[in-house]
Amino acid sequence: MATKTLFELNPALDVGALAERFAATGRVQVRDVLTPDSAQELQMVLAKGTPWGMAVGAGAQKPASFAAAQTRTPDGQQALGQAVRNAEQHSARGEYGFRFAHYPMLEAIREGHDPGGAHEILLEHLNAPAFLDLVRAVTGIGHLFKADGQATLFAPGHYLGRHNDSHVAEGWEVAYVLNLARDDWHPDWGGYLLFLDEDGDVVEGFRPRFNALNLFRVPQSHLVSYVPPFAPIGRMAVTGWLRSR
Repeated sequence: MATKTLFELNPALDVGALAERFAATGRVQVRDVLTPDSAQELQMVLAKGTPWGMAVGAGAQKPASFAAAQTRTPDGQQALGQAVRNAEQHSARGEYGFRFAHYPMLEAIREGHDPGGAHEILLEHLNAPAFLDLVRAVTGIGHLFKADGQATLFAPGHYLGRHNDSHVAEGWEVAYVLNLARDDWHPDWGGYLLFLDEDGDVVEGFRPRFNALNLFRVPQSHLVSYVPPFAPIGRMAVTGWLRSR
């Protein structure tokens, strides 16, 4: 697979207008952030070349990550099922919980999975000057110096409960979501990134758009809405945090 178009920023972005938007609200959606060929190639990497595992979290417990191979074994399926039930019980009580498919790119690189593969090249692009300079210009945060990342897939039954990403000690400054959902993603299919005020009211929401980059300052109360059983598989993204340390 050619990699020259895996991550190429759209040269026509109106950075000034995006920066004004971020300064006013602490969040912005950058539409058409990549060139069309680049976005299509990256979507193909996620759809056809990513070994999806599962991430599950419940309350203050350490989140569980199940590798793709693990989800295909009887013991792994049993453990995953228990983790999902635990998460749902927490969510039913109004506590934090989540469930979505993922591929932890940073951990995979550290463990030597697929050296030189598309996911490693993607993470290099996310840490290259072109992308970091764009984010610094839009957010006005000049000391951002690195990005982590994971591939995520919200399929039917998946969700990410309300939280605020309050990991200041770890240097988290800005969260990002590089959306590569289907072009025709319908509002009824859920998977929206929603921002909440102190009363739990939604103050803004971003639809999962193909080739759209969400940036928002953390901590900030947000969630990814539940994807219903009738939704198609297709709410794919690359997500992570931009850090100051």
